[in-house]
Amino acid sequence: MPVDSHISVLLREACDALLPERGGTLVDATFGRGGHSRELLRRLPAHGAGTSPSRLVALDRDAAAEREAAHIDDARFRFVRAHFGDLASTLARVGLREGSVDGLLMDIGVSSPQLDDGARGFSFMRDGPLDMRMDQGRGVTAAEWLASASTEQLAEVIRDYGEERFASRIAAAIVAARERQPVERTVQLAQIVEKAVPARWSGQHPATKTFQAIRIHINQELEELRMALSEAIDLLGPGGRLAVITFHSLEDRIVKQWMRDAAGRTPEDPRLRHLPNRLTRAPRMKLVGRDIAPSAGEIAGNPRARSARLRVAERLIDAGAAA
Repeated sequence: MPVDSHISVLLREACDALLPERGGTLVDATFGRGGHSRELLRRLPAHGAGTSPSRLVALDRDAAAEREAAHIDDARFRFVRAHFGDLASTLARVGLREGSVDGLLMDIGVSSPQLDDGARGFSFMRDGPLDMRMDQGRGVTAAEWLASASTEQLAEVIRDYGEERFASRIAAAIVAARERQPVERTVQLAQIVEKAVPARWSGQHPATKTFQAIRIHINQELEELRMALSEAIDLLGPGGRLAVITFHSLEDRIVKQWMRDAAGRTPEDPRLRHLPNRLTRAPRMKLVGRDIAPSAGEIAGNPRARSARLRVAERLIDAGAAA
């Protein structure tokens, strides 16, 4: 899959947010096919403040991403095959300690090349084995999980990770279908889901939310996101920026709430207004602007970008300063 088949979402906006022109140490925690990393390297000067050389460290769990990273010939660049949920320990292995990162990017979710490769099993648009693993050398496949999960487990995942109102009906249909034959192909699963739910007029395929839910579960995507966010503050130096791109409401909700908490913002809940000292922790981050959505032009050129949101926060120089 050539790199130009992948269009990096919010490329200019995400790279602008990290202020690469000031130099220093940047981390692309989700390399994908390297669009953001290449643009950051293009903007990154040889040195940051003083005489310290600039560098960019990229992570990804996908072997295809590792192969793509091998094409980048730049002394400032280093790729590490790792889950971004293991962010702190991975960066420690390459010499990046707490407080040493000037810019950290997380582009969450599945990439277009993964969706477009039928052999990966991420999309019902192409028939292929139900794999769905971002790291194909680790963990159970979607087909293996579907073969063993109970009706209750299936319904819970589809409901919680797909926000699917017909989760119970879909789960029962999958269990009934696997009693006749194993559910091992993408189109096979899509047809089971399509028959299980009422006709829709939203323009979205009935299997969209179920495929999203199973993929998130197989790769533990929300857990990885929470782990990476929990380590981000300590990795960033004073003034360091964190930029996170999300693609659906579950991810965005986690990022939005985490950034608000890190900035010392309390929930706008009228039931809590009478409580004294609601803020129990000094703010360690400040929010940078509002969330950014793709422009109409970007969506026209890349419809998959339509649900993307970019949120940015900055590490406070003084952890006790006001946000």
